[in-house]
Amino acid sequence: MNLIQRLPGANQSLGRPIRFQFDGKDYTGQEGDTLASALLANGVSIVGRSFKLHRPRGLMGSGLEEPNALIRLETGSFAEPNVRATLVPLYEGLQAFSQNAWPSVQFDCLGALDFAHKLFPASFYYKSMMWPNWGFYEKFVRPIAGMGKAPEGNDAQHYQKRNIHCDILICGGGPAGLSAALEAGRSGTKVILVDDQESFGGALKNETYLIDGESANVWVSRAVNHLSLLPNVTLLPRTTVSGYYENNFLAAVERVTQHLGPKAPLRQPRERLWRIRAEQVILATGSLERPLVFPNNDRPGIMLASAVRCYANRFGIVPGQHLVVATNNDNAYRTVFDLHDLGLKGITVVDTRSKISSSLSSAVASRNIKHYLGYGISDACGRKKLTSIQIARHSGEGLLETEQQTIECDLLAISSGWTPTIHLFSQAGGKLRYDQPSATLVPDDCSQNVVVVGAANGTWPLSDCIAEGQRAGLSALKLQKLEQAPVNVICTVTGEDLGFNIEPFWYTKNRRTDKQWLDFQYDVKVADIELAVRENFVSVEHVKRYTTGGMSVDQGKTSNFNILAILAELCGKPLPNVGTTRFRPPYQPVTMGTFAGPTLGKAYSAWQELPAHAWHVKRGAHFADYGWKRPEYYPRGNESKFDATLREVNTVRKSVGIFDGSPLGKIEVLGPDAGVFLNCMYVNNIESLKVGSARYALMTNENGILIDDGVIVRLEQDRFLVHATSGAAPRVFLAMEECLQNHWPDRQVFVNNVTTQWGNVTVSGPKARAVVQQLQSDINFQADAFPHMHFRAGIIQGIPVRVLRASFTGEATYEISIPVRYVESLFEAVFEAGQPFGITPYGIEALEMMRTEKGYLHIGGDTDGSTNPIDVGFGKIIEKKKGDFIGRRSLQREADKEAIRFQFVGLEAADSSQLLPVGGHIVDSLTPSIPAKSRGYVTAACLSPTLGRSVGLGIVSNGASRIGEEIYVFARGKTHTARIVSPSHYDAKGEKLNA
Repeated sequence: MNLIQRLPGANQSLGRPIRFQFDGKDYTGQEGDTLASALLANGVSIVGRSFKLHRPRGLMGSGLEEPNALIRLETGSFAEPNVRATLVPLYEGLQAFSQNAWPSVQFDCLGALDFAHKLFPASFYYKSMMWPNWGFYEKFVRPIAGMGKAPEGNDAQHYQKRNIHCDILICGGGPAGLSAALEAGRSGTKVILVDDQESFGGALKNETYLIDGESANVWVSRAVNHLSLLPNVTLLPRTTVSGYYENNFLAAVERVTQHLGPKAPLRQPRERLWRIRAEQVILATGSLERPLVFPNNDRPGIMLASAVRCYANRFGIVPGQHLVVATNNDNAYRTVFDLHDLGLKGITVVDTRSKISSSLSSAVASRNIKHYLGYGISDACGRKKLTSIQIARHSGEGLLETEQQTIECDLLAISSGWTPTIHLFSQAGGKLRYDQPSATLVPDDCSQNVVVVGAANGTWPLSDCIAEGQRAGLSALKLQKLEQAPVNVICTVTGEDLGFNIEPFWYTKNRRTDKQWLDFQYDVKVADIELAVRENFVSVEHVKRYTTGGMSVDQGKTSNFNILAILAELCGKPLPNVGTTRFRPPYQPVTMGTFAGPTLGKAYSAWQELPAHAWHVKRGAHFADYGWKRPEYYPRGNESKFDATLREVNTVRKSVGIFDGSPLGKIEVLGPDAGVFLNCMYVNNIESLKVGSARYALMTNENGILIDDGVIVRLEQDRFLVHATSGAAPRVFLAMEECLQNHWPDRQVFVNNVTTQWGNVTVSGPKARAVVQQLQSDINFQADAFPHMHFRAGIIQGIPVRVLRASFTGEATYEISIPVRYVESLFEAVFEAGQPFGITPYGIEALEMMRTEKGYLHIGGDTDGSTNPIDVGFGKIIEKKKGDFIGRRSLQREADKEAIRFQFVGLEAADSSQLLPVGGHIVDSLTPSIPAKSRGYVTAACLSPTLGRSVGLGIVSNGASRIGEEIYVFARGKTHTARIVSPSHYDAKGEKLNA
């Protein structure tokens, strides 16, 4: 590796020397370098290996289009895989490592796969890894598959999330974006300008244009300085807009201290996720250069023409002494002229076109540049470094003549035209059209409030890009209805204006196509597209998935359009008729830490503490996360979880227990149409419910699938209290609101979620009435005055309360709801009143065991994503109900009534001492062959201390008609014998419940 001398004439703004490492070797770059430019300056030609065939790959691009230089940055808790070297600013002590190579990127043992490349065509794994089974191949494939290695250990850095609104969001800080921001910013409207580079300017930083007689960099500096002084303008450099969603909602990722590794300030976030809501969006995202397609076009030393120009003009680096520029368009000649003017001699141009403009021809001749007009590249030679190319005369339509010439070179700059960066526009739902003059797809129309300008819109001359940005800024202001007229500044651009004449050359047709690369990351070749078409995968979406072209980190930036064009030719269709894939977010890979932000560990989902949390702590509760921080059990001394649970269950069954049911959903439904509304929301008939009575009810979605259950109380004629399950209360409330706003807006109903306004003290057990009767209250708790499934409002201990007789334990139960400020005092009062009866607090574990004994249904626990009300025994209730409800029509389907459906039943183990395995599958025999067909599974089980045997619940195929039948439960390689019984194992007649 030889250190490359930087060109003195380049517009470089580089500073002090900076030391860094790549694959453990020490190098020196300069401040202002990217890792990519520093590697080129140090003569590093191979930066990675391809995904499938492990071919050596060098730098190809200079920005986010780079497909090869995906490196791992830093080590340990600061490590990050798959970082583009072109986007990493160089910093002192940087450590970078190549990926997808062993033992090294220079010598990769898996490079031998390239010699057997014909054995690995597109989708070969689907066809060849079938016998004996995938598991046989998995142990070989998994260790070598994937791009990069996931970091080990926890991330040492932290992340932030921010929400922001604006009138105008401008994505892209190049000439079009800056001019749009200048126009909009002067008016006082709120503007956000976002750019993914370290500084604004876009492609202007890589070019030699003069704007108004001064260098483009000066024009950029003045524009940015002006914008930075405007209080209504927010500038976000180092920020990539990664996703464009509905209603002009966009997600952007700001690299705050991303590329400083262990040197980053500890208090600063590494990255920040911006969630932006904009009234108007202007996309000025520029365009990406396409590579030419010819045999071995992936050799190290083959780069995009724009990248070669960037490294030369911006960093003073030309990674070769003998340059060839191969193109099919005028724009690539800028690279020829810029490098010639910087002092590089002996440049050769290979142009597939037979004719070019006289002015361009004269410019080439005046510089004494060797010119092969009407030629194409038939091969590129040199495995680890380009040594020469072979060219042949182009006879039209991608066909080359047989006679070849050899050109010695160590750097090849290629260009097949430009493709607008329309990823965000596509994510927004925008449609594209084919632009014949520039041979590319450009934005057409979009239902969202978005405008595309500059090169992203297929506008190529710099002066036109600036003018188009100004017009977009003005148009956005008119949409904002601002009267102040901004100043319209027209810029004069000077420089070599080459236009954008292009003659498509999609691939070399009469040369081997199994070595012509399209997707450089995934080793997708022209031959793979040919194979897909031969096998009738002719839809663009099918071709993408069959070949993996345009997937992974690249997301089609350099490969997508060439694939579409070749697919069109192979199918004999005009390119516009082939269509394009719709790009999906993220546009640029985003770290998982950025999406997570600060929501890690305990902050991932904040626990809600119970109103009487301190009381439970005092009683020695062991807490667990149930959405709320709730007592799991209350150990005494050295009691285990199991022993404590058994003690609590036995106490509740024999005497009395106290439970905190505060998280139980409490939704008030009020209004003249409240009964009609709830009748439509729930499976049961709610309209017939009497004041002061309660009814168990089920809720389904539009597909007839169970989503929640609960007890509904009629407080007054036009007022109901809906008790949703603890976990579902928020979504049940939102479902009601959605129906009122979207489906039945004429209904006179108000819905209010009061779950957190009322705490709940539940007293359960044979002695529960004796305990509550000792409280100072105006409520008559006698059984005949206050029966099961009834409700009373009154006063307890001087505080207004709501009391419901409903049970989830199977014992006589009183659920006392009280304003949250008094919950702890009520717990203390009830607990004191229960002392003569040996009252004990019980937790979720004991409650689960008792509800399993009783056979009570738990939606989400005893149901799956296909369970409907008929499966749990509500068929007759549905038949009797005359009114409609959400999901009723779906339940009329024959498939929803089939006997083979999984139905809710009880299970009893043959061995009373053996716990049935929760999740165990019901199979047909004691010795099932694996894999076996599942006939259902166990949803809950316990060794019942009350019944003295092993019982459980489950959903079993045709279970309701199989009561008493012996079945087999398979789990963890063992089969257990059980019997199907009624779900209610305990007190089936409800005598204790109604006592």
